[in-house]
Amino acid sequence: MKRVIIAGGGLAGCEAAWQLAERGVPVTLYEMRPLRSTPAHKTDQLAELVCSNSLKSNSPGSASWLLKEELRRAGSLLLRVADSCAVPGGAALAVDREMFAGSVTAAVATHPLIDLRRDELRNIPEGDLVLIATGPLTSDSLAAALQRRTGSEHLAFYDSIGPIVDGETLRMEAIFRASRYGKGGEDYLNCPMSEEEYRAFYEALRNAETVPAHAFEEANYFEACLPIEELARRGYDTLRFGPMRPVGLVDPRTGRRPFAVVQLRPENLRYSSYNLVGFQNHLKFSEQRRILRMIPGLEKAEFLRFGQIHRNTYINAPALLSADLSLRAAPGVFIAGQLSGVEGYVECIATGLLAGLVIAHRAAGQAFPTPPRTTALGSLVHYITHADPHNYQPTNIAFDLLPPIEDLPRALSRDRQARRKRQCDRALADIESWLKQIREPQVAGPPAMATEDGARTTDALHG
Repeated sequence: MKRVIIAGGGLAGCEAAWQLAERGVPVTLYEMRPLRSTPAHKTDQLAELVCSNSLKSNSPGSASWLLKEELRRAGSLLLRVADSCAVPGGAALAVDREMFAGSVTAAVATHPLIDLRRDELRNIPEGDLVLIATGPLTSDSLAAALQRRTGSEHLAFYDSIGPIVDGETLRMEAIFRASRYGKGGEDYLNCPMSEEEYRAFYEALRNAETVPAHAFEEANYFEACLPIEELARRGYDTLRFGPMRPVGLVDPRTGRRPFAVVQLRPENLRYSSYNLVGFQNHLKFSEQRRILRMIPGLEKAEFLRFGQIHRNTYINAPALLSADLSLRAAPGVFIAGQLSGVEGYVECIATGLLAGLVIAHRAAGQAFPTPPRTTALGSLVHYITHADPHNYQPTNIAFDLLPPIEDLPRALSRDRQARRKRQCDRALADIESWLKQIREPQVAGPPAMATEDGARTTDALHG
């Protein structure tokens, strides 16, 4: 069987390589470190976690837990390693970084069907099945090759993401619906501020704790998408002439224009989540939660996604990718991980696992059934391949991506926790049915584990 080529030894690339190899498909996995390092990585290990050691919530009933549980049931190598390397982290799945990376490296490097090459893949080979999973710091040469295949306008290098809040957690009596100057109906929610409320919010922003930027992110911000804390530093009225401008808006309850306004734009047709317009920022998540809850109507808001501004190479997936993560213009080329437009460790693992399964079926000449839309995996991939390409932003998994449960009894329809449990139960039942349709991997025992002194044990890996 012809080898599959994978570029990138991160979470997505390693998961895909393992899934392919476990199904008898030989893989050549390119990882340019240590030949060429990146500003974010510190070691030459595969699957190195560079931002935190947390794979988010492990509490049953959360969206992140649901995606992880689906991956566990699908035979994910990296989730199996993560569970075995877990350290105390409250409700989160936190791992020992060194043990996690060492264990994944040992498992991948010793698999008889994976050829690990410490080299940079500079071009996309013609005529091969190729997976590009090189992440947010894709090398210049491979990024240029991607641009040639997809068009330069479809590749982004700097990401600006606004916070998203759960619509059910808003205090609507403090909010009014209106579009600026009455244009476009009443699609926007508006959170009006008095001068006193604005001054307190402004001072909180000026003194907020930001995320330390990596050296490679010390770039000049685009003037059109400055972080809100930078706008606050430029002067007291800068926000009021920017994203919080009240011009063209009249609060129908007072008949007057507010001193300042925060606008919320619906994220979907169900109006179940809202984006804080123009509120990209570089604040710590705890600071965002504290300060953004000072906005009238958001006092108890739950955040489905926090704002971010960071270096991130990713494609415009809705314009380029098919549902199986292959390029429409080059069906033999697949994209996974952050390059496909997902945020988060678990989301990267998920797209890597799916890409591995799809390519294994393609290599065997078999049709591949896409994961059900009702699952977290199916909904995540549906988003990145079906979102609006004109306003595409990467995303984490959230319940907002999953279709709602229809025809619920009135009591359940008002109980969010009960609704989410129903969604989880449905997703896990549907993922099990889907898994029966695809060939299960050969169980090779537990992955190789790294010991505290860095040694590897691989005896149990292949019997």
